[in-house]
Amino acid sequence: MWTEERYDDAVRLLQQLIATPSFSREEQDTAQLIAAFLEARGVTVQRHLHNVWAVNKHFDPAKPGILLNSHHDTVKPNPQYTRDPFSPDIVDDKLYGLGSNDAGGCLVSLLAAFMHFFPQENLPYNIIIAATAEEEISGQNGIESILDTLPSFEFAIVGEPTKTDLAVAEKGLMVLDCMAHGKAGHAARDEGENALYKAMDAINWFRNYRFPKVSETLGPVKMSVTVVQTSNKAHNVVPAECSFVVDVRATDQYTLEEMLDVIRANVSVDVTPRSLRMRPSFIPREHALVQAGLSLGKQLYGSPTTSDQALIPATSVKVGPGDSARSHTADEFIYLEEIRQGIDTYIKLLSIVNGIN
Repeated sequence: MWTEERYDDAVRLLQQLIATPSFSREEQDTAQLIAAFLEARGVTVQRHLHNVWAVNKHFDPAKPGILLNSHHDTVKPNPQYTRDPFSPDIVDDKLYGLGSNDAGGCLVSLLAAFMHFFPQENLPYNIIIAATAEEEISGQNGIESILDTLPSFEFAIVGEPTKTDLAVAEKGLMVLDCMAHGKAGHAARDEGENALYKAMDAINWFRNYRFPKVSETLGPVKMSVTVVQTSNKAHNVVPAECSFVVDVRATDQYTLEEMLDVIRANVSVDVTPRSLRMRPSFIPREHALVQAGLSLGKQLYGSPTTSDQALIPATSVKVGPGDSARSHTADEFIYLEEIRQGIDTYIKLLSIVNGIN
């Protein structure tokens, strides 16, 4: 059974993290706080850039591993804040501050769970904790930069605010830069080939096409055209080029490459993906981690938002204290009771999969 000391430590650390600005790519100070927190408790810490990780005391390279991961970077504060975003005030059982809900509460709860298991001997799984950077911008210097360095792991728990229910699937993201080509001409005469009209035909396809396979947990693939522009400055010139951007939210029913092939076969414009990194994820209901969650009365759902789960090349579940609806909002907060519940949930999940009563 975990102790109140773990909870008190978690809340104090979260207050320190809130008070320390850690915008994406600027997380060096919170990385130092997390490293110092672990080292003060006898943990040997590894660090690359602004990513911090460690393993349990009786780590055995012959055993499979479980990765516990959450991030310590934040977005910039919403301009509608009425409170100091870096003041970790506790009012009416709420801890306020930037990053308190997304994902500070998850991170400190995972750290508390890691410390609970850290000294235990004869665990069937190694426990690996990774507090990572650049999650909010899907940056390449975050979790992705340490995957080759981390000890091997069989599956992962990704800490994001889910009300401690289990997100068993997560949509992937593919951003497409599209370009329609025409021929410039004078708008007053029947000259040129209007690239904007070509783009409109393609945009209409993106608007109306439905991928036939629908995910049980994530629903249909969603494609949204979000930016359109031409290079024209003059009103009387037929545009020779028109570019537009498409936001594609992928499900577990298609690989990003499969969707890209379908798109290119149906539109007469150049289609260039910005990356194929942010892949959809899915964990089977039969997985021990999901079964552990069900035994604790947790709900299962598919998440429409992306996280570092998209970059982790292993089976994973997204779960944590807090509410995703509060993320990136003004006067962000997390309930103290949610932190307590987060620690309890993580420890119980890990106890069940490790066969500990």
